[in-house]
Amino acid sequence: MTTTDFERRDGEEAPLTERVVRISRVAKVIKGGRHLSFNAVVVMGDGEGRVGIGIGKADAVPDAVRKGAAAARKNMISVVLAGNTIPHEIVSKYCGSLVMLKPAAPGTGVIAGGAVRAVVELAGVKDILTKARRSTNPVNVVKATFNGLAQLRNPKEEIAKRRALAERTKPARDQAAKRMAAREAELGSR
Repeated sequence: MTTTDFERRDGEEAPLTERVVRISRVAKVIKGGRHLSFNAVVVMGDGEGRVGIGIGKADAVPDAVRKGAAAARKNMISVVLAGNTIPHEIVSKYCGSLVMLKPAAPGTGVIAGGAVRAVVELAGVKDILTKARRSTNPVNVVKATFNGLAQLRNPKEEIAKRRALAERTKPARDQAAKRMAAREAELGSR
C-alpha cells in the first residue's frame, strides 16, 4: 500500500511516500469477551535520503495506519548515500534480528526481503545487497534496518574529522613526550 503525502512545489521537499509493512490483529480478553485492535508498521520516506518508521495501534486499520504514518513522520532521519548505494557495509542488530547491508555495483538493484526492501527503497537506495538473519519478525527487521542506515557515515568526512583531532592533540603529545624524556634523563643521572 503506497500513498503520496503531498505534491512537490517549488523549493519544497520531495513528496513523502508511505508503505505499510505489516498489519497485525491483536486480541485482549476482557470480561465481556475479546477486544480486537490492530497494529500497523509504517515506513515513510522521500526516496532522496530521508526515511522514518512508526508503529500505530488502534481499533480500526485505517486509524492504526494513520497513527503509524504520523509516528514515522516524527521519526525521520537523513541517510548518507554514495551515489545510488550506501558508502560502506554495516551489520545492525535489534532484539533478535540481525540485518547486513552491503554496497552494490551500479545496476544491481535492491536485493532484499520485504521488510528491509521497504526501508531501503524509501530511503532512496537503488543498489544494495542485504541479508536478514536470525529472527525475521518484520517489526524487528524494520527497526534493525533503520538503525543500520542511521549508523552510516561518509568515510571522507570521518577521515577529515580524525585528522583534525590528531592535529589538535599533537602539541599535547609533544609536551608529554618531552616531560617523559626529562624524567628518564633525571632518573638515569641518579
